[in-house]
Amino acid sequence: MSNNLSANIVIENIVQSKMRGRVIYQGSVSSQVAVNFCYSKLFNDSSGKGYQRPINKKRCMDFADYLSQGEDSLYTPILLNACGHWEFHAYDKHRGSYGRLICRKKGTLMDGQHRLGGIQEYINETDSTLTVPFLAFHYLDDDDEIKLFDVINTKAKGIGTSLSRYLNRHNDDFGWIATNLILKPESPFFSKGTLIGRRTKEKHITLQNLYQLVNLLTKKSPIAKLPKEKILNITLLYFNLIKELLPDQWNDYKNYRLTHITCLNALAIVGNGLINDAYSEKIQQIDSIKVANKLIKLSEIDWSSNGDLKYLKGTSGTKILTADIKSFLN
Repeated sequence: MSNNLSANIVIENIVQSKMRGRVIYQGSVSSQVAVNFCYSKLFNDSSGKGYQRPINKKRCMDFADYLSQGEDSLYTPILLNACGHWEFHAYDKHRGSYGRLICRKKGTLMDGQHRLGGIQEYINETDSTLTVPFLAFHYLDDDDEIKLFDVINTKAKGIGTSLSRYLNRHNDDFGWIATNLILKPESPFFSKGTLIGRRTKEKHITLQNLYQLVNLLTKKSPIAKLPKEKILNITLLYFNLIKELLPDQWNDYKNYRLTHITCLNALAIVGNGLINDAYSEKIQQIDSIKVANKLIKLSEIDWSSNGDLKYLKGTSGTKILTADIKSFLN
């Protein structure tokens, strides 16, 4: 793609500074300018110095949908290389770092092509204008540009699903329930759960694991329609019954598989049926004695790490164990 502009672009209110000795410009432009003053250097660029992946249309559309949510749809600056083609002019000598940029050619887009693609979809659909923040290096050579792109896309870590669930817990009932399963001292997961998704020997159950657990426990069940506080209490009741029935197995992660994710998911699926059978929709309560009596036979299963459960893992392992537990209980 050509880096030529049909006419110079002037951008006002720019702050010039340095990052590790490199001159950078920070400012913002209208969305109409943003989609025209830069281009992506694709991996198959004729120069042999391309690096960007082909744009993913779905990711652009997803970002456009995000923007349609209104004023809460915030986004981060795009990252550019001006390639030495942009000139900075300070407004006056007393404020030498504040002025305007004159863009004589397009900059290369190092980070933000799907954000920019989503912005273009959004403004085309809504005929509106957005403000797009940017940070631009005055000059990076081709190899430096590729190196920085590689660092951004391989070294940077996403926040992870667990932390995302935690951050959105006030807008997502299951996220709120999973969070409380970790934070409440009366929860059987209190000493075993981690909010941010980083497992340790002591805290090996992530918030995302518990989110899925609640989903399995309530899937296609009348209790899914209850307030989140009641779903939390039912979840606490069910897994506390298991913990009380099998305290050694529950507390010893190394020698027993009871609190391994495959087993917990199987217990949640089994619990879905048990709770449905013991649930009275009229009074919105479950018969805890009925559930407890059914669970007694769990003690007949060998939960040891070196027993029959040793090789059960993943979704397939969960299905096998679910069937086995159901046969024991029945």
